[in-house]
Amino acid sequence: MILSQIVGWGEYLPKKVLTNDNLSETIETSDEWIFPRTGIKQRHIALKKELTSDLAINAAKEAFVNSTISPSDIDCVIVATTTPDDTFPSTATKVQHFFKMKDTPAFDIQAVCSGFIYSLQVADTFLKCGNAKNILVIGAETLSKIVDWEDRRTCVLFGDGAGAVIVSASEESRGILATKIYSDGSWHDSLYSDGGPSFNQKVGKIRMNGQDIFKQAVNKLSEATSKALDECNLSIKDIDWFIPHQANQRIISSTAKKLGISEEKTISTVKFHANTSAASIPLALSSAIKNGKIKDNHLIAMCAIGGGLTWGSCILKF
Repeated sequence: MILSQIVGWGEYLPKKVLTNDNLSETIETSDEWIFPRTGIKQRHIALKKELTSDLAINAAKEAFVNSTISPSDIDCVIVATTTPDDTFPSTATKVQHFFKMKDTPAFDIQAVCSGFIYSLQVADTFLKCGNAKNILVIGAETLSKIVDWEDRRTCVLFGDGAGAVIVSASEESRGILATKIYSDGSWHDSLYSDGGPSFNQKVGKIRMNGQDIFKQAVNKLSEATSKALDECNLSIKDIDWFIPHQANQRIISSTAKKLGISEEKTISTVKFHANTSAASIPLALSSAIKNGKIKDNHLIAMCAIGGGLTWGSCILKF
């Protein structure tokens, strides 16, 4: 039986850090208001000339360093992003070109915060069908470029970053055990950008109904995780680590509580990274591997929800 095994991981965060106190200098807010409501203390911000592809490439570089796979071994590049460098072509083609992957297929997936989970399912399908042996999957975002910095309800929530994994076909008993992805377009107006090439020929800014997202997130994330566990005949007690989308600490904690997962088993990096959309799970995953929390054969449950609404889950035996 072929399983899709993560054999490399990496991350990249822009050097510029914007703290809550820094934000309070430009808008009416404070750390005392932001942190209790979100769990966020700071976020990383890309420079004006620093593109999503730059973040993606740097995360991929580290993933190659942390693996035995080289760029010439990669059969496909998938970049999950809602902040591409250009309307077209895909940001993934820039990654492919940088690493000189001759004729290697490359494409973006746009499922906002769920993009990394969607990308893992696509990669898993390619590998199990025999269409690829090694796939580079990246979640990369420069959300600071589409944040309305005058909207204090949303601008405090988001940050920039990238996380990358190399997924390889393996006959070992470790890898992706189950993935579940969903969408419901009736919730479009709860989280969206108010611009687009077809709509008004603008990039647009992030608009959000926070109460809608919170109510939907906890239920949908817990349900998706439970369904993925059921598919591989596992239960919550089998989970070693829970890595939900790093939207805010209230959603993270409430989802874990609803599932019956302890705080000690929940990975949270939102305090330092804020919400990095498609980059949040691979950033948290890479961070937990590097600091020694996640070890071989640990069972990991990952889940995310984003604009669309889109959501999904993945059960991984590392």
